Amino acid sequence: QLQLVESGGGLVQPGGSLRLSCAASGFNFNLYAMGWFRRAPGKASELVAAINSDDDRTYYTDSVKGRFTIARDNALNTLYLEMNNLKPEDTALYSCAKSQGPLFSLAPHSYGYWGQGTQVTVTS
Repeated sequence: QLQLVESGGGLVQPGGSLRLSCAASGFNFNLYAMGWFRRAPGKASELVAAINSDDDRTYYTDSVKGRFTIARDNALNTLYLEMNNLKPEDTALYSCAKSQGPLFSLAPHSYGYWGQGTQVTVTS
């Protein structure tokens, strides 16, 4: 059974850091690109970052470039999102998602499975 389980969210002050993890099981993790999406209240889901299956290429939405880093450990079947210099506008439910192939796409419909998410709240 395919599972994606996120962890690492929480409440943090502006300028703080968090590291999200996504534990994958039930499929060959090393064969699929992965992405991190976020959904803020009243807003559409947004692809924050993505990474190819063999870790050779990444994508970041403009608002997180230079602050967030996506990484994966294929030996541990785990996806990460390192978030630094967090801002209140980063507040959202963050979910990892499995792409349909080894190369990431910017199209949400290219991701066939999402985890339940972990809440990130940035506030002073």
